Amino acid sequence: MSLVQEFNDYRTRMNERILAQDNKVIKRFWSLDNQTYQEGALDTRTKELLGLVASMVLRCDDCIKYHLGKSHELGVTTEQIFEVFAVANMVGGSICIPHTRRAVEYWEELTADGLR
Repeated sequence: MSLVQEFNDYRTRMNERILAQDNKVIKRFWSLDNQTYQEGALDTRTKELLGLVASMVLRCDDCIKYHLGKSHELGVTTEQIFEVFAVANMVGGSICIPHTRRAVEYWEELTADGLR
Protein backbone atom coordinates (compact mmCIF):
# COMPACT_ATOMS: atom_id res chain seq x y z
CA MET A 1 0.00 0.00 0.00
CA SER A 2 1.33 3.45 -0.87
CA LEU A 3 2.15 6.08 1.74
CA VAL A 4 -0.62 8.27 0.37
CA GLN A 5 -3.27 5.55 0.38
CA GLU A 6 -2.24 4.34 3.83
CA PHE A 7 -2.43 7.87 5.28
CA ASN A 8 -5.77 8.68 3.64
CA ASP A 9 -7.34 5.35 4.63
CA TYR A 10 -6.22 5.70 8.24
CA ARG A 11 -7.32 9.34 8.44
CA THR A 12 -10.77 8.54 7.02
CA ARG A 13 -11.26 5.52 9.29
CA MET A 14 -10.25 7.37 12.46
CA ASN A 15 -12.19 10.53 11.58
CA GLU A 16 -15.32 8.41 11.18
CA ARG A 17 -14.75 6.82 14.60
CA ILE A 18 -14.15 10.17 16.26
CA LEU A 19 -17.15 11.88 14.66
CA ALA A 20 -19.37 8.90 15.51
CA GLN A 21 -19.06 9.95 19.17
CA ASP A 22 -21.11 13.04 18.29
CA ASN A 23 -19.03 15.34 20.50
CA LYS A 24 -20.25 18.89 19.89
CA VAL A 25 -16.91 20.58 20.70
CA ILE A 26 -14.90 18.32 18.38
CA LYS A 27 -17.43 18.75 15.58
CA ARG A 28 -17.40 22.53 15.95
CA PHE A 29 -13.61 22.69 16.03
CA TRP A 30 -13.31 20.54 12.90
CA SER A 31 -15.93 22.68 11.18
CA LEU A 32 -13.98 25.81 12.05
CA ASP A 33 -10.81 24.19 10.69
CA ASN A 34 -12.63 23.43 7.43
CA GLN A 35 -14.00 26.97 7.18
CA THR A 36 -10.54 28.46 7.76
CA TYR A 37 -9.24 26.99 4.49
CA GLN A 38 -12.16 28.18 2.36
CA GLU A 39 -11.70 30.94 -0.23
CA GLY A 40 -11.64 34.41 1.32
CA ALA A 41 -9.30 37.37 1.16
CA LEU A 42 -6.65 34.69 0.61
CA ASP A 43 -7.17 31.98 -1.98
CA THR A 44 -7.26 28.33 -0.88
CA ARG A 45 -3.83 27.55 -2.38
CA THR A 46 -2.19 30.27 -0.30
CA LYS A 47 -3.99 29.06 2.83
CA GLU A 48 -2.88 25.46 2.24
CA LEU A 49 0.72 26.59 1.77
CA LEU A 50 0.52 28.63 4.97
CA GLY A 51 -0.88 25.56 6.72
CA LEU A 52 2.01 23.50 5.34
CA VAL A 53 4.63 25.93 6.66
CA ALA A 54 2.96 26.02 10.08
CA SER A 55 2.71 22.22 10.16
CA MET A 56 6.39 21.84 9.32
CA VAL A 57 7.45 24.35 11.97
CA LEU A 58 5.17 22.63 14.51
CA ARG A 59 6.59 19.26 13.34
CA CYS A 60 3.26 17.53 12.73
CA ASP A 61 3.85 14.85 10.10
CA ASP A 62 0.13 14.04 9.72
CA CYS A 63 -0.63 17.73 9.15
CA ILE A 64 2.23 17.99 6.66
CA LYS A 65 0.84 15.04 4.68
CA TYR A 66 -2.64 16.50 4.74
CA HIS A 67 -1.50 19.91 3.45
CA LEU A 68 0.75 18.31 0.84
CA GLY A 69 -2.23 16.31 -0.44
CA LYS A 70 -4.44 19.39 -0.59
CA SER A 71 -1.67 21.39 -2.26
CA HIS A 72 -1.28 18.66 -4.87
CA GLU A 73 -5.04 18.68 -5.52
CA LEU A 74 -4.87 22.46 -5.97
CA GLY A 75 -2.11 22.24 -8.59
CA VAL A 76 0.84 23.45 -6.55
CA THR A 77 4.11 22.68 -8.34
CA THR A 78 7.19 20.95 -6.99
CA GLU A 79 9.12 24.19 -7.32
CA GLN A 80 6.52 25.97 -5.19
CA ILE A 81 6.56 23.18 -2.60
CA PHE A 82 10.33 23.44 -2.26
CA GLU A 83 10.03 27.19 -1.68
CA VAL A 84 7.57 26.39 1.11
CA PHE A 85 10.08 23.87 2.51
CA ALA A 86 12.74 26.60 2.42
CA VAL A 87 10.54 29.04 4.35
CA ALA A 88 9.62 26.36 6.90
CA ASN A 89 13.25 25.42 7.45
CA MET A 90 14.27 29.07 7.81
CA VAL A 91 11.50 29.78 10.31
CA GLY A 92 11.66 26.48 12.17
CA GLY A 93 15.39 25.78 12.03
CA SER A 94 17.25 22.54 11.53
CA ILE A 95 14.69 20.59 13.59
CA CYS A 96 12.50 20.76 10.45
CA ILE A 97 15.01 18.83 8.32
CA PRO A 98 13.73 15.33 9.22
CA HIS A 99 10.17 16.49 8.49
CA THR A 100 11.33 17.91 5.17
CA ARG A 101 12.80 14.51 4.26
CA ARG A 102 9.50 12.76 4.97
CA ALA A 103 7.59 15.54 3.20
CA VAL A 104 9.73 15.13 0.08
CA GLU A 105 9.12 11.37 0.11
CA TYR A 106 5.37 11.93 0.42
CA TRP A 107 5.33 14.66 -2.27
CA GLU A 108 7.26 12.39 -4.65
CA GLU A 109 4.61 9.74 -4.21
CA LEU A 110 1.83 12.27 -4.79
CA THR A 111 3.50 13.43 -7.99
CA ALA A 112 4.59 9.99 -9.21
CA ASP A 113 2.28 10.49 -12.19
CA GLY A 114 4.89 12.95 -13.46
CA LEU A 115 2.39 15.74 -14.07
CA ARG A 116 4.24 18.32 -11.97
